[in-house]
Amino acid sequence: MQKINIVCVGKIKEEFYRSAVAEYLKRLSRFARVEIKELAECRTIEEEAQPILKSCKGYIIALCVEGKKYSSEKLAEDIKKLCDRGEEITFVIGSSCGLSDKVKEQADLKLSFSDMTFPHQLMRVILTEQIYRAFMINSGSEYHK
Repeated sequence: MQKINIVCVGKIKEEFYRSAVAEYLKRLSRFARVEIKELAECRTIEEEAQPILKSCKGYIIALCVEGKKYSSEKLAEDIKKLCDRGEEITFVIGSSCGLSDKVKEQADLKLSFSDMTFPHQLMRVILTEQIYRAFMINSGSEYHK
C-alpha cells in the first residue's frame, strides 16, 4: 500500500477542520497509508527547518505560493508515477509564516495551490482532499467531474 506523509507545523485548533481532515483520511485509507506529523511551531521558520527536514521521507513536495501550479489531473498523474515506482511521498505544509528556503531547496517539487494565501490549517483540508481526488482520478471514479 502506498505510503504518504504530511508534515505540518502546528496543530489544528478548530474542530471543523479536524473533522474534514479525518473524513478525507478515512476515504484515503483504501488507497494509501497516510500519516500526519504535526511539528511544534518555533519563533522563526529557520528554526522549524531542521525538524521538518528530519521528518521528510521519499519524494518531498513542499507547498509554497511560488511553486508550480498543477491541475488536479496533473497532480494525479504525478502521484501515479510515484506510486508506480513505489516511492514514499511527503507533503510539507509550513507554519503561518511559510517555509524556510532550506526546506524548499530540499524539496523535489515546490507546489502551489493558488496565488492566494490560505490559512495553514485550512491548507491541510485542501491538501487531503486533493490527494483523495488524485487517487479517485487514478481509479477512474466519478468523484472528479
